Amino acid sequence: MTALVTADGLKRSYEVKQGLFRAPAHLQAVGGVSFAIEAGKTLAIVGESGCGKSTLARLVTLIEKPNAGTLTLDGLDAVNPPGSAARTLRRTVQIVFQNPYGSLNPRKRVGAILEEPLIINTDLTKQERRAQALDMMAKVGLRAEHYGRYPHMFSGGQRQRIAIARALMLRPKLLVADEPVSALDMSVQAQVLNLLVDLQRELGLAYLFISHDLGVVRHIANDVLIMYLGLVMEHGPKERIFARPLHPYTQALVDATPGLGRKRQRIVPKGELPSPLDPPVGCVFSTRCPHVTDLCRAQRPPLRPLDSRLVACHYAERFLETQVA
Repeated sequence: MTALVTADGLKRSYEVKQGLFRAPAHLQAVGGVSFAIEAGKTLAIVGESGCGKSTLARLVTLIEKPNAGTLTLDGLDAVNPPGSAARTLRRTVQIVFQNPYGSLNPRKRVGAILEEPLIINTDLTKQERRAQALDMMAKVGLRAEHYGRYPHMFSGGQRQRIAIARALMLRPKLLVADEPVSALDMSVQAQVLNLLVDLQRELGLAYLFISHDLGVVRHIANDVLIMYLGLVMEHGPKERIFARPLHPYTQALVDATPGLGRKRQRIVPKGELPSPLDPPVGCVFSTRCPHVTDLCRAQRPPLRPLDSRLVACHYAERFLETQVA
């Protein structure tokens, strides 16, 4: 099947001023990320805060342009779209933000919030817009009487349903979900995740799902991409990575997630995330890895295929042999 979304070597860096008499520094938020997502499938981007996953989401949703690399959405060049393709691309991909309390206009009723994308992007009549808004509300589990209410009259889970409905009003093919359940209670998280699964099955959506929680990722993803300081540490099918993580950072994330840890000595990263303004010379995880060697400190490992996934670790074969044994 042809991929709906294809990213190849996406990079995004920022110039950071350091004072009047000092040269500006360069912060590399995304350092060359590649992936593909098919229609009806979910790719989860996982990592700690500051790893670059939200910047990657902004690149895919066309909020920002990459400094390098290519991005193709539904067969169109999304970095330098031809002619009037930019308008089509913005309807192809939509985003659901993390905070349902801040992503909805408190001064607008639900109906107006849902109809706004249609007013901007279509020539539908008022009656047609209302009909489509009510139809989408039903799809996300909201009732018709909610149409005239304000966001403050809803719970957090209901507000996120409104945000999801708004993102789907233009019938996108790709939905980027940036930590969509992290601000919700555990019981509500499960309801919203199940809603996303149902909508994907019904509408054939592709998801780019941003999260720091592997427990959530296990429920919704097909493939997982682990990021650290803007680089990919491991990328492959969910089953492979959860059953046998080969990068020490992935192992640490799995061990830190209740219900996913394995029966072996836990890996606990040392220290804190290095500054992205001054990343390690070799492997970016070398300052925290319990298995670090001089080779790790001196040479950055390439992202290479092993055991049906990609992994950026000099000693991945050693971890594979240990886990098989």
